[in-house]
Amino acid sequence: MKNLFISIIFFIFLLSCETVSKKIDENIKKEEEKLSKWLNKTETELQIEFGKPDQINFKDNSSSRFYIYNNEKLKIKCQRIFEINQKNFVIGFTSKNCF
Repeated sequence: MKNLFISIIFFIFLLSCETVSKKIDENIKKEEEKLSKWLNKTETELQIEFGKPDQINFKDNSSSRFYIYNNEKLKIKCQRIFEINQKNFVIGFTSKNCF
C-alpha cells in the first residue's frame, strides 16, 4: 500500500514537471515569434520600441553591432541581443530567460 502511494505521488510529480516544461516551451516560442518580427527592421524602429540599448558591443572581424537590452522580472534577469548590420538593419537576435 505504501509503495502504491509513493508511486502515485511520483507520477503526479512527473506530470507537473511536464506541464511546467510545456509552459516554458510555449513562452519561449512566443518570445522567438515576437523577436523574429524585428528581422529586417531598422535600428531606429528597434530603438523606438525598446529604447536606448543598455550596452552596444562590437565583435572583432565583424561589421555588426550588438544591441543588448537587459531587464529583470521576478528576480529573473532577461537579456535580449539584436545584431545590427552596417546598413542599420536588424539581422539577428538572441534571447535569454525572457519568458
